[in-house]
Amino acid sequence: MHIFNIIGPIMIGPSSSHTAGACRLGRVANKVLNGKTPVSVDFELYGSFARTYRGHGTDVALLAGLMGLKSDDERIRDAFALADAAGIRYRFIPMAEPAAHPNTARIRFTLADGSTGEVVGASIGGGNIRIDEVNGMHVDFNGELTTMLILHDDVPGVIAAVTNVMRERYQDLNISNFHLSRTERGGKAIMTIVVDTAPPEDIQKDIEALDHVENAFVIRAI
Repeated sequence: MHIFNIIGPIMIGPSSSHTAGACRLGRVANKVLNGKTPVSVDFELYGSFARTYRGHGTDVALLAGLMGLKSDDERIRDAFALADAAGIRYRFIPMAEPAAHPNTARIRFTLADGSTGEVVGASIGGGNIRIDEVNGMHVDFNGELTTMLILHDDVPGVIAAVTNVMRERYQDLNISNFHLSRTERGGKAIMTIVVDTAPPEDIQKDIEALDHVENAFVIRAI
């Protein structure tokens, strides 16, 4: 823990949990969109997010983060107008079901070609976040360090191929955390690789070029 975990982030208020944390959740969805603009997005809100999202600015913060704005960007207040100008349809849907954390959001988005995606995460206090799911797959990261998400077929050799690329072409990268989850044996799996330093841009296409890798997302420190 460092001093900013205690005093909180530089942000557009009013709340580190409900505004700054919500914006960072939206920014993870922005990275998963990989530079694309959705035509529509639904924000499903749980717990205290569902009860107080208007008064605490959770709605504008989530939407602003989805468009790539950081938590200290003054344009957060204009998120609705910015989304309207970009042609993004958006809804905020309070959910009655309990969630693992009271400040939880499920962000579902649809692209112009009909493809969809989603991010599930929680704002856990002081502007900090925890991401639990990406596109229906379990993950576990907080966005403080660069995180690579690699969706792939669950077949032998894929993990070795990815780590070999990192060893041969990106020797300066140090893996600080690794997590793997899969839908079923032989189905789809996702690697979560957290690294200490930001990798070069080329790493994404180098990993996506590997056999049995469907796509890769590089989520730089949020």
